[in-house]
Amino acid sequence: MNPTSILVPSLSRRHFLKRGSALVAGSTVLGSLAAERFALGASGNDTLKVALIGCGGRGSGAANQALSTYNIGPVKLVAMADVHEDRLTGALNNLQKNHADRIDVPKERQFIGFDKFKEAISLCDVAILATPPGFRPAHFEEAIRQGKHVFMEKPVASDAAGVRQVLAAAEEAKKKNLKVGVGLQRHHQLSYQETMKRIHGGDIGDIVSARCYWNGNRPWQKKRLDLEKQYGPMTEMQYQLRNWYYFTWLSGDHIAEQHIHNIDVINWAKNAHPVKARAMGGREITNGPDDGEIYDHFACEFEYEDGSVCFSYCRHQPGCWNSVSEYVQGTKGRAEVNGGKIYGDNQWRFKAEGAKDPYQQEHDDLFTAIRKDLPFNEAFYGAESTMTAILGRMAAYSGKELEWNAALNSKIALVPTKLAWDAEAPVKPGADGFYQKAIPGKTAVL
Repeated sequence: MNPTSILVPSLSRRHFLKRGSALVAGSTVLGSLAAERFALGASGNDTLKVALIGCGGRGSGAANQALSTYNIGPVKLVAMADVHEDRLTGALNNLQKNHADRIDVPKERQFIGFDKFKEAISLCDVAILATPPGFRPAHFEEAIRQGKHVFMEKPVASDAAGVRQVLAAAEEAKKKNLKVGVGLQRHHQLSYQETMKRIHGGDIGDIVSARCYWNGNRPWQKKRLDLEKQYGPMTEMQYQLRNWYYFTWLSGDHIAEQHIHNIDVINWAKNAHPVKARAMGGREITNGPDDGEIYDHFACEFEYEDGSVCFSYCRHQPGCWNSVSEYVQGTKGRAEVNGGKIYGDNQWRFKAEGAKDPYQQEHDDLFTAIRKDLPFNEAFYGAESTMTAILGRMAAYSGKELEWNAALNSKIALVPTKLAWDAEAPVKPGADGFYQKAIPGKTAVL
């Protein structure tokens, strides 16, 4: 972990609870976000111009869903940006198969490079931010500075410094009446919405505990030898960006990149975030040089202000028990949230008639809010759930019990200030090709 100086304000739990309070005096971030122009509402007949920043699989999916909102009003993809030309070209070709009449991205609006996102954002009304999470805070800040609506993927940052940067920009988005969606699609999934109504309505009584899981096999991996066969010799920065999931500064580790979905559901049920965390984690099977520095398992206890605890587990180990799920225990019953079920005094089960794909629904809701000028800013709970996952990671990496405020105001920033292909990568392999993993009891996180 390499400390760098990022001009972001210190924040406390009060900030999240007030959801709109002014940031602490002396913040230098908000002053830099002067409006260039605001992209407020749009009538049903106005064409909303979209820019895609980050053209990998999730970015392509988000762009496909944004372009599929044409039944709400006309929409067009007008610009794309990525650091890898082949990713951009591949995404463009795939999108043209389904949306040829809604794509207008000539060569001069295909931007390649670390800073080119600014040019793509300048051409749009709605920016889709889907790069590796480490870049998200800077991209979100720029989109809001330019007065653009945003859809950004989760997690919204890979470290506490990035969360603070996102929160500062979220406050500015609120002032400018900009709409912000975050890719925590369970908030737009009918079964989750109906289950939460019953939890919040008291059907299971007071929440006393919760548990959540993302236990499964590890996702994709890009091996250095295979990459160099395809692209030729690579700098360390080039390699890490191709294999970004396995580097904490880029992904936030899998507790943030994947398990955030389940953690977010528990925060949603509680209408709160935890005040402290205790955690364990490590590496049992991810021990090769292409496994980077991330852990392959975490077990966390998140404690909330009322004393209730969420037990959180995530794992990348094949041949083991798998589950992606969330459960909440109350004084009158319990909820299997992912299954849409209530057990106890007020037994209930969700019936799926009329439910839509939540990935599409979240874009339908965002674009409707833009066109009808409805309140819509998911950046706050997106940042809160991101920080909860980061808190768990920090507790596991350090082996310490950590309080929310201390973690949120950590002075250690993972993302380097200089981003270029020949720049120093923030982590490097040893002489044996292996990366140093966090060592509980020794690794500093504050």
